[in-house]
Amino acid sequence: MTAPAPYPIGTPGVPWTAAEVAIWRSQQTRKRGYEADVLGVIERLRSRFDVVQYGRLDYSGLDGGSDTYPLFAIRNRDWRDDLPVVLVTGGVHGYETSGVHGALQFVDLHATDYAGRVNLLVAPCVSPWAYERIHRWNPNAIDPNRSFREDSPAEESAALMRLVAPIRDRVIVHIDLHETTDTDESEFRPALAARDGKPFEPEGIPDGFYLVDDSEHPQPDFQQTIIKAVAKVTHIAPADEKGEIIGSPVVAPGVINYALKQLGLCAGVTDAPYKTTTEVYPDSPRATPEQCNAAQAAAVCAAIDFALAHQ
Repeated sequence: MTAPAPYPIGTPGVPWTAAEVAIWRSQQTRKRGYEADVLGVIERLRSRFDVVQYGRLDYSGLDGGSDTYPLFAIRNRDWRDDLPVVLVTGGVHGYETSGVHGALQFVDLHATDYAGRVNLLVAPCVSPWAYERIHRWNPNAIDPNRSFREDSPAEESAALMRLVAPIRDRVIVHIDLHETTDTDESEFRPALAARDGKPFEPEGIPDGFYLVDDSEHPQPDFQQTIIKAVAKVTHIAPADEKGEIIGSPVVAPGVINYALKQLGLCAGVTDAPYKTTTEVYPDSPRATPEQCNAAQAAAVCAAIDFALAHQ
């Protein structure tokens, strides 16, 4: 097997310094608009839902730029303190498009189905700088989805934790919407290895949808309910020849486990009894963008339905 070419920034085996981060950041350009794609949709939802601003990212001091991003969450209008909370997050990795638009599609098409049964809190685009640049990291080359911990180095993560803090003990479901893309293997994992001064070890990209359960508190029936619902919309990723998906053992069809809190993952930000991370595969020839968004929305509905049936 031919060894992967060295990443074009930095020295192999040497972790990046601020100089390499600045070079990397200078190569990131806007490819789409947060205001048009996300804020415009949120604005149209205001007539039916409450919209709260929970933070503002200010990256105007970086490289002479003027980037500021308001962060919004959507809540059901009939919020009741006696009801449990369902937390839906998308766009923690900004490049994972269906996480953002699947969350918005769920609100638009399905949220009112749960009126009077649960409170819904939806943060559809946690990382807008990365959304615009179709990247995994924030402008400081930090992965927000490894930063959900005290004294977080990522303001995207810290802002969401502040939003959730008052209600975190009432959350019964947290579903964090993600994608696994071909660029994970061609760009983002090589960049991560270069940033950390480690060798890049290819893992392959699974063709299909899968879920990441919490290894500390697994809920296999919950995960399989979501898998069965999503299988009606798009195909489920099979295990590879090692019985793994992205280097982790497959514990049930379409399911792997991670230590969510230990890794600082968004899905571990609460102690919800039912939590998962979705992973849609948008680069499959068997899936369309519409299917990917619908798969995310179907996963959210299945997660809520399961939790309500098992209260």
